[in-house]
Amino acid sequence: MAEAAPQPVHEQVYHALRERVLFGDLAPGEAVTIQGLAQSLPAGMTPVREAIRRLISEGALQFLGNRRVIVPQLTLADLEQLVFVRKSIEPELTRRAVSAIEPALINRLHGLDTALDHAISRGDVPAYLAQNYRFHATLYACAGAPVLAEMADRLWLRFGPSLRVVCGRFGTQNLPDRHKDLLAALARADTEAAATAMVQDIEQGMEQIAAVLADSP
Repeated sequence: MAEAAPQPVHEQVYHALRERVLFGDLAPGEAVTIQGLAQSLPAGMTPVREAIRRLISEGALQFLGNRRVIVPQLTLADLEQLVFVRKSIEPELTRRAVSAIEPALINRLHGLDTALDHAISRGDVPAYLAQNYRFHATLYACAGAPVLAEMADRLWLRFGPSLRVVCGRFGTQNLPDRHKDLLAALARADTEAAATAMVQDIEQGMEQIAAVLADSP
């Protein structure tokens, strides 16, 4: 098979910076600069500037004026809205995925969940965050609803940095999920049980973020 063509440099830089935000390598409130990112990625100033512009438009970064750009800090009011939208979109994506999912994809999800469990047992926060995101993104990708999937993906950019803070506060051992319930529902093609497991998974994660925000000065 022919190898896939490499991504253009500006796309590589965008995805690299996006992952730093998504997985909390950049903390809420942390300032980012074109020069600093160009040195750390490493990349040229132009693709870094374009990546920052794109992530600002997606809500993953915030422009404050005076050329200052930061990772947004969630408030409890922000979180309440995120919970509402996530519980509207992600269970629907799950329902749609149930009718389209195939055994090979269920096996793929089991593999991602096993990798997530291993990350939890090792206390490996970056691996936990990456595998958790991939589990959800893989499921949503098979729902046949690209508009909803893109909306869900952008929501994850909003709370990803705060989820990293949760891991630092509570540790990976205290990060429950409902993936096992979800996988069991997928295996028996139980649409509403799968959607319910997704709602519960969202609620658990968001409650822990809320606890951290409530304790913040």
